[in-house]
Amino acid sequence: MGDYNYEFYNLSCIDPLGNTFNFEALKGKVVIIVNSASYCGFSSQYEEFEELYKKYSGKLEIISFPSNQFGSQEPFTGKQLLDYHRNFHKISFPIMERIDCNGKYQSPVYAYLTQAKPGVLGFKGVKWNYEKFLITKKGEVFGRYSSITTPVALDAIIKKLVQEESGDEVREG
Repeated sequence: MGDYNYEFYNLSCIDPLGNTFNFEALKGKVVIIVNSASYCGFSSQYEEFEELYKKYSGKLEIISFPSNQFGSQEPFTGKQLLDYHRNFHKISFPIMERIDCNGKYQSPVYAYLTQAKPGVLGFKGVKWNYEKFLITKKGEVFGRYSSITTPVALDAIIKKLVQEESGDEVREG
């Protein structure tokens, strides 16, 4: 997985205001990347994401990538998307511009993540909203978690990864 380290920190994406967000800024932090949708039943997970974000302030970064690919549940783009998520869902962590997680117009971020950590039976695509990817402080894709895995269920793993200081790697069980 060594080659992925370098590639992860070379990724970038666009925020809802059109600014480039470079993943190099994530070095040394544990990262959760989640595909989201404003009107999905799993959007209640935002509250738990926000709790984790505050709990591990400065050590954990959560990046939300809204997508309209699953049930057409993300109608917003641009400033409207940003305002809705900040005001309705009350999130303070970064949210990016709406993307495609699968298919011809797949975001390079999701092309990288799904290649690095295929899903069940090798399925590389994202199945639904709120699928989560957990990245180590070294930029390695540590785990991939389904929509039904709540953010709080990842707390113990995040704690271990945040505390990881040496070259000893924490292995997913």
